[in-house]
Amino acid sequence: MSSVSQDLTTTVPRAVVRDTGTSPRFMAVGAVVLTTLMVWVFWDFLAAQVRWAYHRPADWGHTLVIPFIAGYFAWMDRERLVAKPFRTAWPGLILVLVGVFWYLLCVFGPQPLAHHNLRGAGFAVTLAGLIILLLGWRAFLILLFPLAYLVVFGQTISERLMNIVTFRMQDIAAAGSHVILNVIGVDTDRSGNTLTIHHNGVSKPLNIAEACSGMRMLVAFLALGVAIAYTGLPRVWQRVVLVLLGIPVAIFVNMLRVVTLGVLSLFDVEFAAGEFHTMIGLLWLVPAFLLYLGLMWILRNLVIDERSASPA
Repeated sequence: MSSVSQDLTTTVPRAVVRDTGTSPRFMAVGAVVLTTLMVWVFWDFLAAQVRWAYHRPADWGHTLVIPFIAGYFAWMDRERLVAKPFRTAWPGLILVLVGVFWYLLCVFGPQPLAHHNLRGAGFAVTLAGLIILLLGWRAFLILLFPLAYLVVFGQTISERLMNIVTFRMQDIAAAGSHVILNVIGVDTDRSGNTLTIHHNGVSKPLNIAEACSGMRMLVAFLALGVAIAYTGLPRVWQRVVLVLLGIPVAIFVNMLRVVTLGVLSLFDVEFAAGEFHTMIGLLWLVPAFLLYLGLMWILRNLVIDERSASPA
């Protein structure tokens, strides 16, 4: 009997210790301290991102919503996340130091590194290391998709990167708008990225500027597409198709945006510039969103789950 009780006292505590993982108090204190330090180090990056989103809502306003969407993705996996205890992984500290070093190098280093997205890379590496350090590798793998979504869509894309695609998007917007305007009866000529609208003997130029290229709308639509596909479609191929459909939808809606500005310029040229120009872009996001939901409904109903379709 004494040997049996001795075995119980030696084995049970070990099993309990093995299953408890990292101390919750340690994780809470560490999370508060390290998160505070992270916000302090990356304050300039975060503040600049918020300023751009606030002053240019039509272009980058969606970046203010991305952190909440990423948090919702993490909340969706909360049961898997807490199914096993969190465990501190000290290699994450190395990633934290690497990310902070890279960010400081971009801030105080040579001019070519003074780039918003390069600083964002340092922020991403530091955040990933912080998750690994506090929660462990298993939790990091579960949170990898929300983290990637936050990093990719939660920051403004710099002008240098945007210009690689923007010029081509301007050509597409100008060509498509030129065709649509003539189809609906608006006499329009096109020269490069400039449309000339002829009305009552008066020629009114409409320049398809960088803001009308649709690139920023495309980025917002890709972010929206990934979020809707991840939460609303069960199959991987459906999610991929819906995200890819965001590209032609954004391009087509941007053409309609330019056409709207062209028609309004018949009444007043000022309608195609300034704050009204921005308001038209925001208004077109509503039917674009509804169109996107319609595409998701079609994809969802293309395949009927046999288990749900069979009688009980």
